[in-house]
Amino acid sequence: MKPTRSVEGVLLFPGAGTDSNHSSLIRLEQSLHPLPVRRADFAYRKAGKRAPDRAPILLDAVRSEASDFAFTLKTRTAKLVLGGRSMGGRMCSMAVAGGDDVAPLPAAGLILISYPLHPPGNADKLRVEHLPRISVPCLLIQGTRDAFGSPEELLRWTSTIAGPVTHMWVEAKSHDLKDADDAIAAAVGEWLPTIV
Repeated sequence: MKPTRSVEGVLLFPGAGTDSNHSSLIRLEQSLHPLPVRRADFAYRKAGKRAPDRAPILLDAVRSEASDFAFTLKTRTAKLVLGGRSMGGRMCSMAVAGGDDVAPLPAAGLILISYPLHPPGNADKLRVEHLPRISVPCLLIQGTRDAFGSPEELLRWTSTIAGPVTHMWVEAKSHDLKDADDAIAAAVGEWLPTIV
């Protein structure tokens, strides 16, 4: 990966059903070296629970981890790229968007892997209300057969994001993006240096 002056670290969260040891997050950390990467777990996972906490608790975890990581690196959260898989990426996007009298979390960009646009089979229950408030560069990596959002749906709704959006489609892959770890890492490695 070519070095970038704008990004000083990457903070990644897993999806609801996995933890920070997910193979794609590990592969990302390896491929981005020597750029500092932190793979973080939400509190419910640390406590050994399966069911995620409610959004306000998850959002607090994102803000807390970002602040701690930035402090460790002696930088600001505005120099971090945040994101992760599915729910983890969604919570980062919501934290960066802000809203409901909560200030946006400053960040350099967002990596959204398998963004859960809506629950499978329930396309009317969209998770998009915060997207227009996102003004940072976003990379979305999505399988073309993802039941949580088709390419057409994702293109429609991510067009409402104020910041620049880059899409990377993984052909014939579903939400889990199985065996696509190298492709995910390559996409992130190519995108990060474009952040200015």
